Amino acid sequence: MEQFEDLINSIDEIVWGVPLIVLILACGILLTVRTRFVQFRTLGRALKYMLKEEENGHGEVSSFAALCTALSATVGTGNIVGVATAISAGGAGALFWMEIAALFGMATKYAEGLLAIKYRVTDKQRSILGGPFYYIENGMGARWKWLAKLFAVFGVFAGLLGIGTVTQINGITAAVQGFFDPDRANTVSILGVDYSISTVIAGIIITALAALVIIGGIKRISNFAQVIVPAMIVVYVVLCLIVLVTHITEIPAAIAEIFESAFGIRPIVGGAAGFAVMLAASRNGIARGIFSNEAGLGSAPIAAAAAKTKEPVRQGLVSMTGTFIDTIIVCTMTGLVIVLSGSHTTDLSGVAITADAFGKGLPFPNVVSDFLLMVCLAVFAFTTILGWNYYSERCLSYLFGSTKLGTVIFRWVYIAAVFIGPYLTAGFVWGIADIMNGLMAIPNIIALVTLSGTVSAETKEYLARVSD
Repeated sequence: MEQFEDLINSIDEIVWGVPLIVLILACGILLTVRTRFVQFRTLGRALKYMLKEEENGHGEVSSFAALCTALSATVGTGNIVGVATAISAGGAGALFWMEIAALFGMATKYAEGLLAIKYRVTDKQRSILGGPFYYIENGMGARWKWLAKLFAVFGVFAGLLGIGTVTQINGITAAVQGFFDPDRANTVSILGVDYSISTVIAGIIITALAALVIIGGIKRISNFAQVIVPAMIVVYVVLCLIVLVTHITEIPAAIAEIFESAFGIRPIVGGAAGFAVMLAASRNGIARGIFSNEAGLGSAPIAAAAAKTKEPVRQGLVSMTGTFIDTIIVCTMTGLVIVLSGSHTTDLSGVAITADAFGKGLPFPNVVSDFLLMVCLAVFAFTTILGWNYYSERCLSYLFGSTKLGTVIFRWVYIAAVFIGPYLTAGFVWGIADIMNGLMAIPNIIALVTLSGTVSAETKEYLARVSD
């Protein structure tokens, strides 16, 4: 198993090498320029559209519900565990590169949402279908259908084996064990391996709850998400603000450490070593940032396509607020809490880093801060499981057509993947997730670059037409 994990890590380093990082950033920069910095000049309008329902829109769910479905898939372990992992592996500077990726990623997410609406279709069952596979096939032309199918294949595996199932349930059960049984005092043997009883119980409960929601499909998922996701984001942001306000004098030093690490300019580091520090920070920050906000991945437009709207640009603006909320707000706060606490310099890993940071920062007993973090992580990760079920289901439907029996079978296979997630190692889980994310991004980025002219034209026409 150790050798296989080493192989996964090696593949991960190849997939998330400099070429892919440059490709994703370049796409965001290109779209930023071609839309005339749409993410900066229209952010206020986008936030208003996020809450204001469009009249006479066509679709399955409201724009806000579609956004919450997308957020349910993005605001997850990436915001709590992923940020900690990035900073631990790449230094405090990883947070800076996470923000840079997000600023340009907002333009990427905008383009994805716009194209999702422009090229969506309605099937025989009157269901709305959209996402990268449709804007590749219908926007780039039928000869590119192989690229659309390639994206769909990667999307199915990302949901089943990576970001949608095992990483999320693994993060939940690790947090539960850390709270209820940190010393693994109560274990049970499964296939010759000892697991904490708390891990087993949490895994069973989360799997059962996921099954109850997933079987209901997109409308049940969106109804659940638009209530739970905003509430939990507010709770988590408030906890972060408490830490930052009570340690406000330490924030300047934390920010200085972030910038020094981001550019490899610490006094004790120079030359090639400084470049290595910067490269580690950028690679980990961008990779984990994309894991968290999914800009360029091609997943969010699958949910955006279901929105009740007739204006592609309008939905694009709503979609880009997801990256703003996920990374610019939530990930930034998590990263600042971790850096000012110094927890990233310890021997801890994953969620334990974030738990240690909140334990040091919150003016509550550790048992209270640990419990609150565990609840936030569990809810965020749980909603990600739901959102990615919808994504991977749509990918499968594109590949083989939509049938009731096929959908039911896939949902139960997905639930089974959730069930086994707690019993896989964290290194293996995150490696698989990163690989699938990277592979998904490649066909989507090709499409976004190819259709950037369409995005630019639609943006110019819409913004010249509306004045609200």
